[in-house]
Amino acid sequence: MSGVEGIEPNVSPSGTGCLECEAAGGWWFHLRRCAQCGHIGCCDDSPAKHATAHYRATGHPVIRSFEPDEAWFWNFATGELFAEGPELAPPAGHPADQPVPGPAGRVPQDWARNLG
Repeated sequence: MSGVEGIEPNVSPSGTGCLECEAAGGWWFHLRRCAQCGHIGCCDDSPAKHATAHYRATGHPVIRSFEPDEAWFWNFATGELFAEGPELAPPAGHPADQPVPGPAGRVPQDWARNLG
């Protein structure tokens, strides 16, 4: 994954949950972190798909999973998946006690029917 543009290892994540879902009182399935600016967005299986929306709005091409114990990267621009990549500023994932889907208290009982 060397030489890939759009990765700033020293940028911290924007928070512990999807930035837009938190603002709107929504929920997510899994979280993704922009490797360039640290924006935390929800995955494409989540109802709002904020990580992809962030890529489309900013052109920041690379995301990393923000799930505990996952270190893969995805490049939207090339469609490439990387099993690993450079270390990014901590934390590497959301808090271990944050449920998936999350956040606690906002996930509807029929959440599985709402997945993308």
